[in-house]
Amino acid sequence: MNTDGAPQALTADLALPALLEALLFVADGPQSIPRLASVTGASNAAVQAALLELQEHYATRGLRLQRTRDQVQLTTAPAATPYLELMLGVGGRQRLSQAALETLAIVAYRQPVTRPQVDEIRGVNSDSVFQNLLGKGLVDEVGRADGPGRPVLYGTTPTFLQHFGLNELGEMPDLLVEPLIPGADGGQMELVEPAEDTLQPAPDSQPAS
Repeated sequence: MNTDGAPQALTADLALPALLEALLFVADGPQSIPRLASVTGASNAAVQAALLELQEHYATRGLRLQRTRDQVQLTTAPAATPYLELMLGVGGRQRLSQAALETLAIVAYRQPVTRPQVDEIRGVNSDSVFQNLLGKGLVDEVGRADGPGRPVLYGTTPTFLQHFGLNELGEMPDLLVEPLIPGADGGQMELVEPAEDTLQPAPDSQPAS
């Protein structure tokens, strides 16, 4: 046993993917790779490989392995949402407004990003929209930017991934970003239409208002 009380090595009775599955099943929220490695006694690389195996296993099942930055958790498949709501007696869900979707897209593709940066891209004040997105758990504070006042940096959350039916941020469609002033270093940036698919909410997966 190590100082944390975790086994030094896995037993032959339970493979690492199965052990991680059990840990994520009982966890009350996203878990970091180092935390899972510490608990299992495996290396970070071994945990990453086992999680990839789990992700492939769940690709067509009712559960999903969802990854946000360096954290991972088990969630239900977005397509199951209406049935879960019916079973749990959860009321109808409200779709996001165009302003909320616009702001959320900027945060998703530019994260980590500050409110003033979002305002600059949108051309309007986004305070009320941010409050809405924060209340729905779609964005959250992820740190502080360097510079005067150290403004809050925002990023997306696991709820964002669930809302759009994604397992990780890498599954978002490519988005073209063009400078409003071509060739100007640090110039204002403008989000333009994605090259292929657009980012669309998963069917019936909107967070409750």
